[in-house]
Amino acid sequence: MINSTLCYLERTGAAGEPEVLLLHRVKKKNDLNHDKWIGIGGKFEEGESPEDCLLREVREETGLTLTSWRYRGIVTFLTTDLAETEYMHLFTADGFRGEMKECDEGDLEWVAKDRMRGFPTWEGDRIFLDLLDQDAPFFSLKLRYEGDRLAEAVLNGRTRL
Repeated sequence: MINSTLCYLERTGAAGEPEVLLLHRVKKKNDLNHDKWIGIGGKFEEGESPEDCLLREVREETGLTLTSWRYRGIVTFLTTDLAETEYMHLFTADGFRGEMKECDEGDLEWVAKDRMRGFPTWEGDRIFLDLLDQDAPFFSLKLRYEGDRLAEAVLNGRTRL
C-alpha cells in the first residue's frame, strides 16, 4: 500500500484571475506520470501524517512553505500498472511564502485555473478537479485504471463510471 499527497496551490494572478501551480512531469525516467500536468506532492516517508508529507513535498518540489491549506479528500488508485493500491490525500492551498525554485521532477508553471483542464492529465483527475471547483465536502473517490484508461470511478461509495 502506498500513501501519497497531492496539492493544488492557488493564487490570484497579475490580471486578477485565479491561477493554479502545476507540475509538468518531464524530467524523471520511467515516470508513470510522464508528460502529465499534475499538482505538487509525493509519497509518505516513515512516520509522516498526510499534513507532514504535504508540507515536506511542497517545500522539496517548489521551495515554498505552505501557510494555509485544506484537506479535501482521499483518492484510491487501483491500476494494472502498479502492484500496490495507492491512497492519495488531496489538498488545496491558498497561503505560502518563499521563493519558487526549479523542480527536479518537471517544470513548474502557474496556469490560469480556467485553462488547466486543457493540459494532458489523467482522466480521473478531471473528476476530483470538478469536486474541488464545486467546493465539495470531504470526499472519498476510488479510481480504477486499466493501463491509461479509467475503467471505474466510485465517489463516496456510488459508482459514477
